[in-house]
Amino acid sequence: MNVHSPDKKQVVRKLRCAVYTRKSSEEGLDMEFNSLDAQREACEAYVASQRAEGWVLVPDRYDDGGISGATLERPGLKRLLRDVDAGLVDVVVVYKIDRLSRALTDFSRLVELFEANNVTFVSITQSFNTTTSMGRLTLNILLSF
Repeated sequence: MNVHSPDKKQVVRKLRCAVYTRKSSEEGLDMEFNSLDAQREACEAYVASQRAEGWVLVPDRYDDGGISGATLERPGLKRLLRDVDAGLVDVVVVYKIDRLSRALTDFSRLVELFEANNVTFVSITQSFNTTTSMGRLTLNILLSF
């Protein structure tokens, strides 16, 4: 008699991922496929690659075309931060860290806001992922400077 124990499936927590894109100049934004689209496509592919970890893409687009990363006064970023505050996002996904901010003080402020809302962020081209303990350590080291 062959007795099998029931499959014990591991429950994977669903992580709602928001993609944020930004391009400083308006050059090329009128093209059918532009830099914002390329950033978004790459980020969406990364989120899809993490599906086994419970990652799902939120349908909203958080795009800022033609706006400098030297300011936090960006409509797409403000909408993203409102959704973070509202508890609608678990992970913010960016193509590069400088898409989020070019100023260390603003970057630090954003990270504090993310942490206060239990939100992590990932830069897909720079091996920067605060969903892992190593990524959080790297962030803390960077912010200490």
